[in-house]
Amino acid sequence: MAVGDVETYYEDGVWKNKVQGNSRASDTGGTKKEAQARGRDKAIDLGVEHVIKNQDGTIGSKNTYPRSRDQHPPKG
Repeated sequence: MAVGDVETYYEDGVWKNKVQGNSRASDTGGTKKEAQARGRDKAIDLGVEHVIKNQDGTIGSKNTYPRSRDQHPPKG
């Protein structure tokens, strides 16, 4: 992940969002779905990639904002 990308992850029983390069989470709490929505909004505002991790820490998905910046867009 690049500095500035937004990461949604699970830590200490809580879903969190953090902008890479920052030392602390920008927001915490709620369900994974709620944290993902807040993380997506933050990534859209910043125009960066949103990385969503599973509870075990593995990367579940990545979304690039704006979509035109995606170097590997989905085919179809």
